[in-house]
This record gives sequence, C-alpha cells and structure tokens, in this order.
Amino acid sequence: MAKLNKYQQKRDFDKTKEPKGDEKTRRSAKRLRFVVQRHHASRLHYDFRLEMDGVLKSWAIPKGPSLHPKDKRLAVMVEDHPLSYRTFEGEIPKGSYGFGMVAIFDEGYYTPLEKSHGEKELLAELESGNIKIVLHGKKLKGEFALVRMKQAQDDNAWLLLKHNDKYAVEHAYDAEDEVSAADKAVGKRFRKQGVSTTKTAEDSTTTNSSAFEPMLAVLATATTEDDDWIFEQKLDGFRAIAHLSKKNVQLRSRNGKSFNKQFASLAKALKTNERSLILDGEIVAEDATGKSRFQLLQHGDPLPAKYQLVYYVFDLLMLDDNDLRDYPFVERRDLLERWVKKAKIPHVRLVESLQTENEQEALKIAKDKNWEGIVAKISDSAYLSDKRADSWRKLKLLQSQEAIIVGFTAAAGSRVGFGALVLAVMYNKKFQYIGNVGTGFTDVQLQELSTQLSKIKTTKKPFATSIAVANENKVTWVKPKLIAEVTFSEWTADDHLRHPVFKALRHDKKIQDITKVEPLVEIVNERELTFGKKKLTLSNQKKIYWPDEGITKGDLLNYYEQVGELMLPYLKDKPISMNRFPNGIKETGFFQKDVDKNTGPNWLKTVALESESTGNTVNYLICNDLPTLLWIANMGSIEINPWLATYRKKTKPVFAVLDLDPNGTDFKEVIAVANTAHDILDQAGVPNFIKTSGSTGLHIYIYVAQQYTFDVVRDFMEMLAELVHEQHPDTTSVDRSPSKRKKKIYLDFMQNKRAQTIVAPYSVRPKSGATVSTPLEWNELNDDLSIAQFSMNTLLTRIESKQDPWKNIFEHKANLKKAIAAF
Repeated sequence: MAKLNKYQQKRDFDKTKEPKGDEKTRRSAKRLRFVVQRHHASRLHYDFRLEMDGVLKSWAIPKGPSLHPKDKRLAVMVEDHPLSYRTFEGEIPKGSYGFGMVAIFDEGYYTPLEKSHGEKELLAELESGNIKIVLHGKKLKGEFALVRMKQAQDDNAWLLLKHNDKYAVEHAYDAEDEVSAADKAVGKRFRKQGVSTTKTAEDSTTTNSSAFEPMLAVLATATTEDDDWIFEQKLDGFRAIAHLSKKNVQLRSRNGKSFNKQFASLAKALKTNERSLILDGEIVAEDATGKSRFQLLQHGDPLPAKYQLVYYVFDLLMLDDNDLRDYPFVERRDLLERWVKKAKIPHVRLVESLQTENEQEALKIAKDKNWEGIVAKISDSAYLSDKRADSWRKLKLLQSQEAIIVGFTAAAGSRVGFGALVLAVMYNKKFQYIGNVGTGFTDVQLQELSTQLSKIKTTKKPFATSIAVANENKVTWVKPKLIAEVTFSEWTADDHLRHPVFKALRHDKKIQDITKVEPLVEIVNERELTFGKKKLTLSNQKKIYWPDEGITKGDLLNYYEQVGELMLPYLKDKPISMNRFPNGIKETGFFQKDVDKNTGPNWLKTVALESESTGNTVNYLICNDLPTLLWIANMGSIEINPWLATYRKKTKPVFAVLDLDPNGTDFKEVIAVANTAHDILDQAGVPNFIKTSGSTGLHIYIYVAQQYTFDVVRDFMEMLAELVHEQHPDTTSVDRSPSKRKKKIYLDFMQNKRAQTIVAPYSVRPKSGATVSTPLEWNELNDDLSIAQFSMNTLLTRIESKQDPWKNIFEHKANLKKAIAAF
C-alpha cells in the first residue's frame, strides 16, 4: 500500500513485531476507530491515531491528550500507520526505529462533530488543517479539534484541543495520572537499561553498578505547597550505596569508590543478609546519644570506644529481580521498612521520617535536636540515579560548602602548623577564590593537615595574578588535592565565605565536582509583572525546558529579565523571528515570523512587511522594551533572532556579520581564523567585535550604522572572507555548496541580506547546557575558549563581574569605503 511506504521503510520487520501493514484489514462497517498509545521511546510521548482513508492518521503528542479546554497540546503529525497497529502493544527492540515500550492508553470509536458529515468530509478537514470530532473512548470522551498551526515551519505541527463540553474538566489534566506505576516502570526501565526488561538484580549489581549511582538532592530554601512531602533528618556522614547479592557485599561512595576496607565492620554485618538488593543510605559515626562526629569517618574502622558506625538507610533501589526506582518513594520506603525489620542487621537502621507534613514544624524539630537540617522528598517521586532533582531537597539550618584547599598561611603567635587554609571552587574549569578559613581546627587536625600540606607544596598560584587573596604575602600554595568542608553564615557580595569554620576533610568527592552550591529558590508557576501601564503574566514557569539540566521556563524568564537591558539595543526596531520550543528543547520546535495582531496584549508592536520570497504580508513583532522581550520568552521562544536591519530602513543594515561555521572542524582552528579576520580588519581601520554563536561557531560584527546597502556590505564581507581564506586555504571555504566544504570552516558572508536573521547577543540557544551567544573581548579568544563555558547560569555571574565587552560598539562606526582602499 503506497500510503504506508514511509512506515515500512523506517522498520525492519525481521527485528520488530510491529505489523507490516500488508495484511488485509477491513475497517468496521459503521464506525471509525481511534486509539491512543503510550509510547516510551527516546522520550515519553503519546501517539494519537484516527482511522481514516484505510490507514491510521497519526500524531505524536509529547504531553499526551488533555480533557482541560485551556490546554493546547502540541501534536506532531507523523507517517500513516496500518489499521492493524490499533491493537499493537509491547516492546520495539533496541536498534529499531522508535525503540521502546508501547501500551494502549485509550481506544474506542469517533464521529465527525457535524452529524451530517462522513469520512469524505473528514478527509477534507484533514487537508484544510482543522479536524473536529467526537471521541467515544473509555478515558477520552467528547468534542476535540486537531488544528494545524499556521505559523509553523512545516505542515506537521498541529494542536490538539478539547472543547468545553460536559466531559471537559476544570482543572489541570495529566494523562500520566491515568497510568499505573507498573506500566510507568516498565517503560522507564527499558529506556534506562536499553536491554531486556527481564534483567535480574544480581546481573545489575555485578555488570551495571554504575547505573545505580545516587540520586542527589538540591539545596533549597523551601518546599512547594502543592506537593506531598516527607521530611527526614539530614545526616552528617558519607553517602553509600550498598550492593547486596546473597553473600556478596559492595559498599560504594557517591563517586564509585569502594568502602569495603574503610568500613569493614559494616561490610561484614551486611553479609548476613539473605536477599539480593541495592540500598541507599549514609554511614555515620555516632555516640550512644545519637550525636554524630563526621571527622571520625576519615580513618574508618576502628572508631574510638564511645563511638560506633551506623548505616542509616533511606531508600531501596532494587529488591530481588525488581528495579524499584520508578516506583513512588513512599512505596519504596514501605518495602525498605519491612526489610529492615525482618533482616535485623546490627548497625543498619532506617532513617525515621518526621511525623509532620508541615515544613516549618519539621525545621523546628531539626533545630531543637541540633540537626544540620532536613531532607524533604515528594512522596510519589521516582529515584533518578546520578541526577539532582528538586523532588528531593536539602533545607539547612546552617550553610555548608565543600572547597578545594589551594594554599595555607603561616601560623602566628603560639599556634602550630598553619594559620588558615586558602579555599577555592571550580568555575568554568578554573579555580575561583572564595576566602580563607582559620577556625574550627582541633590540635590533631592541625598536625595531620600540616603534614599532608607539606607534601604537596607548589610555587604556582592557581588564580589569575589580578585576583587578591587575603594575607597573600604569607601564603604557601599547594597542589589542589585536598577537599575541606566548611560551615559559614552567608556569601558576601564578592562571592567569599562569611564567618567560615572548618569542619573536616572530604575524601568522597572529586576536585572537578566542587562548585559553589546555591540554594534552589522556589519558582511560582505564574506571576504578573507591571511596567507602567503594561501588564504581563508569565505562565507555566515550572515547566522543564532543559530536561537533562533541570532548567525551567522560569529560569529562562529570569535570565532574560536580568539581561534585557543589555540585549535591547541590538533588537531596537528590528523585526523578530521567534524560535519557539513550548515543550522544551527535546520536543519539536518551530519558527514563527507572522504574529496575529490580536495575539497577546494590546501593547505589543507589530509592523506589516511584504515577504520577498512569497509576496505575502507578514506581521513582524518589534521588540523595543523589556515587557515585549519577556512576552516573547513566555511564548516559549528560547532564541531571539532579529534582522540585521530595522523595519524603517529595510535595505540598510545596522551591522555587517561574518559567520564562522566550524562544520566539524577543531574549534581551536576556528579561533585562529577569527583572530586572522580580526588582524585584517584592524589593519584596515575597521572596528570589529566578536561573540560566540552559542551553538558551534563565532560571529564577527561590524557596526555599519545603516550607511550602506546590503549589496555593499555583503561585497565587503565577501572580500574579507576571501582574504581570510587566502591565509587559511586548507581549513576554510567560501563555497556555499555543503558538499564542497566538508570539514572546512565556512566563512559565511551571505548572512548579509534583507530579512536575514541572526541570533542576538546574549540570546539563549535551545542547546544542551542552555548555552548563550556571548559577546567577548578579543583577548579571550585563546585555546581555552569553549562554547559550553558561556551558559544561562554562568552569564549572570559574568555580567556582574565583568564589564560589557561590547559596551562602546555603537561609538565605533565603520568606514567601509575607506577600508576597501586599505585592503
């Protein structure tokens, strides 16, 4: 069947059990059928399929269908599927197209909304991009519409809408709430392991132990009101994952180091266990009253007589052949409690949960008992190995920070050993000074630390020479091998520790993982801003836009709110093209140029311009103020793409641009090419500025101030590209044909044309790490430069600590005609 060619070309039916579609499958005589299948593929999504024209017309819906009329679910149309796919469930094996688990979420029949219509009219609605139907399913009932998005980049982007009828709900709807925990676990486990779902616990503990790295809690200032939280004591010990397989025991630190020898007594005690399981907990040294002493853990067994080792367990990841990580925390904890009571292993205890659901009461209990703080966990949260997730939160009564010891000062007075430790954290792969700590040491610690420090002395200062270190004339530098944990009252304005007190050395952390820990500040899901007479509502701020990093839409809006004043001069009067990702970077995005005048608040400014390619009128958005910028970001436009010219002078650009596209070339060569262009322009007397693209390359900007037409500017940039190419003939290309410039840096001067957009300075990109197109000083172009070091998180710190490299760009107007003569 020709309609199924694309479906069949994508699949190897020797590997997958999906139906081929060449069998004779008749539609029912009276009713058209529909099915919604839950598909845990590379990302969890739902497939919405309507029987029509002898096949299943299909749409992938990332968030699943909704019964809430206010929800507009993105639906991406995919290839037609055979009618027999309607009953398909099960595993699509690894290596196959769409590998994962498929389960039927809902099924039934459907009818056209217009009772007089039939299949012929439905096909016409499909063609027009507006299908109105009534679903008769078990979960999905009532009137729905599928509407093609007019401004989408292609014809595949649709919206699934629920009409406000008697089956509609008045509250938020999540299809996942209708799915059993067991079904969720099967799909997630299949994706995590990429292997058969029948793998046993014993296999996992011996062959894939890295898959069971600990879930990490985020430091936070509060919990959320809408979630059900369980509160536990924040322990003061070493995090440890215990792999128990019959008589075999492996105690591992959070970075994979074996604790078996260091805590041999605990390892021996755990060998009495008769079951195969994986535990998560913390090893604590405590006295008979339950008071812990972290410093005693450094040397391990044996402890002083009045202290004992206790392994406090708080989670159960695997029990016999069952991976429990996708089950709700409250269920995992219930199983753990039963195991602890039955196993009765000495020095293995369950961390008790506090008998309160109130955060303030939990903190009061912690304060009364002199705890460091509490850990809050959402009762139905899954266990996310090697992830920091805000479903687990640390709420501290006293702040603490791990820091790298990079030096020490000389002792003064009667003190022996040293005066203070010089501390640092990692920032952008470099050491950042955070202050000195000179209190909290016992005499034994002073002696032991002095011995260790004397063995790692160096003459090399780890910071830039311009960074001032307290009492630097008394400092002896050391190699960065030791990690200290300190408590402190707060961070100062210049990112130094205030009132730090030494607590202990840490041996369970890696140097590269020691960064400044910032508490998570809870984001409200919706907030309203007022700018004079302009009001703006920022919505869905808790929505995750970068799943791997846990970065939310609220984080994006906060970033643009803070950098807006720096960006706006580059956007002024320029038509904007929005690159929208309403469901985050892992889902399908689309470009939107045309903005309906009735869209959004009445203060939005648009201009009607004729498209050169189609001749149609396009209503372009103009972004001249912060509320408009935030409205754009609130629409899910992660990226801000302005024209190079204003709408007032469409043929005369404000900037000339040379885009250096690496094409897979070593980035160090891109830097070398950029510096060559910089030298050429400097010799010709042309002021020039550099920024990262935020993706893979670099952009060289010249402020031409609407003096020349695009033709003149493009000819000049082509001349520059040719001169650069002459000096780098083996690694660059000016050829537009991709096949002729493979593995060569493309010197793209063709960006300089009417209606061409380019990512704005300080714009975030929909890329891994939330990278930002960042203006640079030319002296920053060295071999240490990388695109990844400039992200949404690091840029805010950079802006606070460094003067804007492009601060004076509008004061340096280029004279291209004079420069041509210099060439």
